[in-house]
Amino acid sequence: MRIDRLRLFDVTLPLVHSFETSSHRKTGLNHILVEATDADGRVGWGEIATPSDPYYGSETTQTAWSIAERYLAPAVLGTTWETPEDVEAAWRRVRGHEFAKAGFSIACWDLHARSTGRSLSSDLGGTRTAVEAGVSLGIEPTVDELLAQVGRQVDAGYGRVKLKIAPGWDVEPVRAVRAAYPDLDLHVDANGAYQDTEASTAVMLALDAYRLTMIEQPFAPRDFVAHARLQAAIDTPVCLDESVVDLGDLRTMLALDAGRVLNIKVSRMGGLASARRAHDIARDAGVPVWCGGMHEFGVGRAANVAISSLPNFTLPSDVSGSDKYYARDVIVPPVVATAGIVQVPATAGIGHDVDVEWVFQNAARTLDTSAVAD
Repeated sequence: MRIDRLRLFDVTLPLVHSFETSSHRKTGLNHILVEATDADGRVGWGEIATPSDPYYGSETTQTAWSIAERYLAPAVLGTTWETPEDVEAAWRRVRGHEFAKAGFSIACWDLHARSTGRSLSSDLGGTRTAVEAGVSLGIEPTVDELLAQVGRQVDAGYGRVKLKIAPGWDVEPVRAVRAAYPDLDLHVDANGAYQDTEASTAVMLALDAYRLTMIEQPFAPRDFVAHARLQAAIDTPVCLDESVVDLGDLRTMLALDAGRVLNIKVSRMGGLASARRAHDIARDAGVPVWCGGMHEFGVGRAANVAISSLPNFTLPSDVSGSDKYYARDVIVPPVVATAGIVQVPATAGIGHDVDVEWVFQNAARTLDTSAVAD
């Protein structure tokens, strides 16, 4: 195969409900869509799901656009390849910038699967025809408003709810949700907001009493030792997210027992091939995984559904229906969750068509390499 044309679309969509984490509140998402066209005219789509600001990690929409335009697009264009892993090798010299790489990776995997007539799930080695979805809820102005949000998601059929926490918003909201929903699959995510102090440890020990499925990323991404120390002190599994950017990080996590659950994000790990390898390593180590999300538009969400069909994704993944986030998504049909279950597409590629007209309507800027070449 050979990619002869790339188009980038810098797209913004409003959220149906604002979302607050330990770092900031957002009312819309700004992601970059990648369209790759091969020599035979077939098209694959990917999504660079970077946040707009450098709070989750160091990448932003601006840095991703620059890296995509200057380094990744030139590395991919005209390169002959047989498998997506082959084309991913074309950008091996580029260090970091995993989100940008992931967008191109997804586009190549989608293109490859379409060329063979296989679903992306099948191309990755998925074994499930349906994936259990969970929802992630942000920090709300009051506990009552949080309880109302939890109630809406439970009524919609979601059996797992993740709560964002931060210093000052942790034990009280968890206590309230657990009291209202004693049997709910509940876990918390701090996005690294806590310092490794006695006060923070006391909060984690208090949370340990509420039968949480996991406590996700309480401390800073590089502080494996603090996570290992906490895991030794509590019964609740620690889950790492931001800490595990590459396979070396995963091996460190396992060697130190710094976490007993892994959140695999396709974007954070630089693409589908790396995410699949992380799945395999965790499976062999007996560590369960689930797929986290970055409020992806439909293209990235469809890729998350596909990777979640692999056998060691034994915990609900952040692949809830498009309608939870967007009034109108960029794919047709949108991702749909019924009673908390998302069906894995069996049609070629990601299993959805991209509404290109809608993409153009919401794109602040575009790049077409064929126009550049002319």
